[in-house]
Amino acid sequence: MTGVRAPGFPERQVRARARHGTAEVFPPADGYGAQLFGAGDDAEPVDPRLLDDLDTARLVPPVFVPQRLEKLIELAREPVHDDVDLATTVGGFRSPLPVYVSAFGSTRIAAGDAGLAASRQAGRLGVPMVIGENLVPVGGYRRAADGAGASILARLRAYAEQCPPEVGGVVVQQSTEDADSEVWNLVYSDPSVRDLVDSGRLGFELKLGQGAKPGLGGMTVVDAADAARLADRFAVRDVLGDGGWLRCASPGTFTEEIVRQQVRFMRNNFPRARVWVKFHPGRDVAHAAATAWRAGADAVTVDGAQGGTGWAPRAFLDQVGLPLGECLRRIGRPEGCLLASGRIWEGGRAVKALALGATAVGLGRAALLAVDTDAESGLVRLVRALALEAQLLISALGRYTAAALTPDDLWWPGTSATPAVPVGSTVDSRTDRIGGRA
Repeated sequence: MTGVRAPGFPERQVRARARHGTAEVFPPADGYGAQLFGAGDDAEPVDPRLLDDLDTARLVPPVFVPQRLEKLIELAREPVHDDVDLATTVGGFRSPLPVYVSAFGSTRIAAGDAGLAASRQAGRLGVPMVIGENLVPVGGYRRAADGAGASILARLRAYAEQCPPEVGGVVVQQSTEDADSEVWNLVYSDPSVRDLVDSGRLGFELKLGQGAKPGLGGMTVVDAADAARLADRFAVRDVLGDGGWLRCASPGTFTEEIVRQQVRFMRNNFPRARVWVKFHPGRDVAHAAATAWRAGADAVTVDGAQGGTGWAPRAFLDQVGLPLGECLRRIGRPEGCLLASGRIWEGGRAVKALALGATAVGLGRAALLAVDTDAESGLVRLVRALALEAQLLISALGRYTAAALTPDDLWWPGTSATPAVPVGSTVDSRTDRIGGRA
């Protein structure tokens, strides 16, 4: 481990999954027969100030499960959780799981060995991966400008070398400064990336914002030498005292028409690449998502408040942006592929997001902690644990694909608990029976 920390995030639990994998889905096996288990038995509960409505919602399995009956007939046996099929299409890419690795940006942690380790393991899993903004303007395309860390090309190659054929895909993010460096043109025309292009496993993501700091661009801390080197491409400010210099990227300027034109530009100029658009958790996120889908985007990514791996002002982390659950509820039934990220690390929150319409969920901080815990297999174990939990939960809901989930699978605290009466039935209030039968 390199000492990476994630205050406010369930770091201990994520690292445990990166070490032990699916065993961490259950309580310690050595306590079986000697310990009684129930809700709230975690020794380190999440700070309630960090919870959002998606955390407080509960998954509610029904009593009657007609889809399980259909599966029983199909299999000629009782279905179990292993029969849940998690394979899906994520923004135009085939994936064995409804999971992708989120963008890390140009943070110091992700720019080094952690970025390469995440690329290799995401490739092994066959799940899509996003390479974040500002890597080229800060570190160069073919090799890091300071001779350290991993270039964007190194990460592309690391992923491609490990990924099985016919699944997965790499999505390269671009912001204002990346556009100045012609990042998409560099990647799309590079012969060493040709296999990804030819197999339909390359995509580009237009970034309009991020969960950690809605309305702001990327931020990192640099030393004086890097501040001088980057000053012609970024806003560099001496506001951190002796802690270094603050390097600020532009958030970009977007209107409904600009987004439409950008998506059309991407489709016209890079016809063999998938088109993704990422939004911060803004109050008009539903309108923004619909605009991107109608313009032809293959996927819309929504990064909920409290998400993100990079540097951000404290006021933004605590007080700015909609929670992920609220974003998903405002969007409602998606018009296209909807991707959700923000504090995802285990199956419960992931399945809730899927029930609210997401096609897949993104791992950001959790992925970095996992590869920091074990650079060879930490992310693989973490994702496999999430996948097992997802299968258990989806099966309990009487469904056998992630796409079959609906908002009916969730209950929100404070909502009415009045039971629904089947159409055509009558309720006898004196005996509390339906249709006059016990």
